[in-house]
Amino acid sequence: MSTRATTIERLAPRGRATPAEEATTTWHDQRGRLHDALPEAARRSFVAHPVNHRPRGRAAGGPAAAARSRPAAPSAQSAADEDAEQARLDQDPALLCANLALCVVEILAGARALDQIGRWVTDSVFVHLLRRTVIAARSRAVSAQEAMRPRFSIGTPLLTHPAEGVVEAVVMVHQASRSRAIALRLERHRARWRATAISVL
Repeated sequence: MSTRATTIERLAPRGRATPAEEATTTWHDQRGRLHDALPEAARRSFVAHPVNHRPRGRAAGGPAAAARSRPAAPSAQSAADEDAEQARLDQDPALLCANLALCVVEILAGARALDQIGRWVTDSVFVHLLRRTVIAARSRAVSAQEAMRPRFSIGTPLLTHPAEGVVEAVVMVHQASRSRAIALRLERHRARWRATAISVL
């Protein structure tokens, strides 16, 4: 499950921006401000973590690595196909929850760059996951463990709708040694869903 490309991974920013995106501050600028807001010790640990500084196409678990583990795709995918796939992710909360759960597990394991899910999470969730990533990286450094892509399977998301424009979900992640739950809260933002809370239990 973890070795194949996710919808989020295939739709990670590739240099093509819409007019609305060009008129606003880029996500990398936002990430810089969030990074600067962290304590000094956390910033040093984040800088030392190589996954956060590799080019997106070469990051562990990025599009290039995923492409090697699946049948070769056409050399150039039409913009219309990409837009349709992105619209499906933005409109389907169950699909988004499953993809976010998969990505979060790989991010905490050091096998995926946090920036890849920036479009689908709020700033507060990004900072929360950044801190968890720093803590996990420190733990691996203390035990002299390398970042590796974990093997796991994702269960079917269980969704509830506590209010209009709000979805709360639980996704089970099954690994060989244990299973754990990831709780997510999605809220409608303009024409798409964004995660306003993610907790790994």
